[in-house]
Amino acid sequence: MKIRYGMFLAVVCLTTGLRGQEPAPQSGVVIKTETRVVLVDTVVTDKKGEYIKDLNAKDFKVYEDSKEQKITSFSFEAGANAADKAQKHFMVLFFDTTTIDSGNQARARAAAARFIETNAGANRMIAVVNFTGTLRITQNFTDDAERLKKAVTAMNFSSTGDLIADASAGGSASPLGTPSLGGAAQDFAIRGPILALRNLAKNLGTIPGRKIVVMLTGGMPIGPDQLAEVTATLDACNRANVAIYPIDIRGLISGVPVASLHAPRFHPFRALSGLGEIFQPAAYSPMASSFQRGGGGGGTGAGGGAGGGGGRAGGGAPGGGISGGGRAGGPTGGPTGGTPGAGGRGGITGGTPGAVGGRGAAPAYGGGTMPTNPLGLPGPYNQSRDLIPKIPESGVENQQIMHMLADGTGGFVIENSNDLLAGLQKIGREQNEFYLLGYTPPEAAEGSCHVLRVKVDRGGTNVRSRTGYCNAKPRDLLKGNPIEKELENRAGASQSGDVTAALQVPFFYTSPDVARVNVAMEIATKNLKFEKEKGKMHAALNVLGIAYLPDGSVGARFSDTVTLDFPGKKEVEEFQGQPYHYENQFDVAAGKYNLKVVFSSGGENFGKLEVPLTVEPYKGNQFAVSSIALSRQVAGANSMGLGLDAALLEDKTPLIANNVRVIPTGSNQFGTSQPPLFYCEVYEPLLTTPDPKNPLVVAIQLRVLDRKTGEQKEDTGIMRLDLPKDAGNPVIRLAERIPVDKLTPGAYTLEMSAMDNSGKTAKRVTEFDLK
Repeated sequence: MKIRYGMFLAVVCLTTGLRGQEPAPQSGVVIKTETRVVLVDTVVTDKKGEYIKDLNAKDFKVYEDSKEQKITSFSFEAGANAADKAQKHFMVLFFDTTTIDSGNQARARAAAARFIETNAGANRMIAVVNFTGTLRITQNFTDDAERLKKAVTAMNFSSTGDLIADASAGGSASPLGTPSLGGAAQDFAIRGPILALRNLAKNLGTIPGRKIVVMLTGGMPIGPDQLAEVTATLDACNRANVAIYPIDIRGLISGVPVASLHAPRFHPFRALSGLGEIFQPAAYSPMASSFQRGGGGGGTGAGGGAGGGGGRAGGGAPGGGISGGGRAGGPTGGPTGGTPGAGGRGGITGGTPGAVGGRGAAPAYGGGTMPTNPLGLPGPYNQSRDLIPKIPESGVENQQIMHMLADGTGGFVIENSNDLLAGLQKIGREQNEFYLLGYTPPEAAEGSCHVLRVKVDRGGTNVRSRTGYCNAKPRDLLKGNPIEKELENRAGASQSGDVTAALQVPFFYTSPDVARVNVAMEIATKNLKFEKEKGKMHAALNVLGIAYLPDGSVGARFSDTVTLDFPGKKEVEEFQGQPYHYENQFDVAAGKYNLKVVFSSGGENFGKLEVPLTVEPYKGNQFAVSSIALSRQVAGANSMGLGLDAALLEDKTPLIANNVRVIPTGSNQFGTSQPPLFYCEVYEPLLTTPDPKNPLVVAIQLRVLDRKTGEQKEDTGIMRLDLPKDAGNPVIRLAERIPVDKLTPGAYTLEMSAMDNSGKTAKRVTEFDLK
């Protein structure tokens, strides 16, 4: 019997209009037509690890959120009733070079080349991908063993500015009619291998059947925001029918794991001119009305702060530390305690005294953490962490995430073995040894996550399957809905609307000539329409954004619905006492646009904003900076919890720099007691090809100008940036305060200039007001 895999979005997915075929007479195969179906691929082995191939549908039980579901479709890929003996199998060899030293990398590539010799062939399509800080396709899907062997043994990677394929590997073109990884190589703004896997999984979603990604890695540490990244990656893999099989290529070789060298770090600015630390990130406190600094050690002598608490007595001389340095005449110690310093400023994290100041440990943010959303309401995806399997104990450092990825997608880990070829062969044998189970899921709300479990009614069996899926909100939620047409008509009309709002649309490059636009709005709430529904005060805020090209055609769009529910009128009145903060994102090609955003909660009340949007061309191999996102709220990335899960599950990229998440604001107006912050990105192609003989230096300079007269009001001088340690990543992310301590209320322009020691420069400006 033939199952038409091309009709399925994912192994764990929700599909409409799925058409099955009539049941065939073979035993154990049942295919029925359903309008919605969740598909779960399941591998069953005995205690010796041998595959069990004689199970029928009645031997399986599938549970969603601990409730048994009726199995409506069943097949076994490799049995006598296999779906299609000519079904192509797809495998991706994913080399995480950011965690692999050159010796282990050579060993892994040699084993992969030998594996290809016996596994590439008819209906066994293999692709080669390298993560070097950017996700690059070295060879697209092919069954040509020689091309694949050349791709895996090529260790000289081209720069980020080159398009998709590595020419040294013979190109990446797929044979005619073979699915392609397409845009998987285009996103160079990925922060690490976990999100690179997520990006890869999304690109594999259009390829039929079950896909295997073999991840050859040196291990990954568990950082502050990585559980959210793992959750989003598991969901993306489950939707795209991708199973992850990590191989720890360190094997049984002793020594310090390479991955341990890439632990999360905190790097404030360091001045080229020896002025020390200029200013520090802030932390948002839901219990306070302003931002607070975390306490740090005060300056001691010419070096950095030695402590991690409040400021210590004693001022630091000029030329203070990277994290804990004091500077002459600066503010006194931290707000959380300690003896005020005579002149030095307490660093965020302290550090050991030294000539240029000590580097502290992880930042300690004062004033508490930020809630999952600005309203303090229960966030969506409140079961999202249930997708992550229990972290196994491991005697080897940095193996936990490998197990999460494998167990959460139905794969397994090859670890503590020097026989990499045997591990690859074991994974290869599993390409067609799985059962495919389908069931009709219960109705579930958007933003809900669901845990899956499969049991087999036979003793002595081990079962591997996906852990769950989430009903993530799509980018164009209102597509095809009459509400979308109504908002589109309002966008084209001349009427401006009666609900006021403020809008900012900073953008950040994600690939050559492609940018992600971050939409941030502050919406007046007094005219939002609330009605009593099911015992609660309910409102639905519908939002439509359209980026029009100069000829009137649509270059990009997004639509969304925000559900607001409160227990009663009192809570609604409290909510309407302040603007509602709204965020969204969309991708757009370089060009000039007129962006219109229309929103309504029903009835005649609506709002409309219109702003010009210009995304300059960017080829990927040029020094450049993004636009500037203004902010009044930040939080430690590890404190965002389910809020960060929700952003990643909805395929949104949070603004994270130096382990701080920046919340962009829709308004450019700030109070003098609430200093503005900013986030931006510097794109430095030389980071992809480091030259040990000529170390790279990148610096920025901030100037605040009077908007009317052009007079300079503040100048930080040239400040050197600490460069990212993840090899091959050309993106430097910045999150800092704007120096406004001495400014009076007025209209200002922030000018940020970036430069490197090769003579390249770039500049961005944005406007802000102080009230």
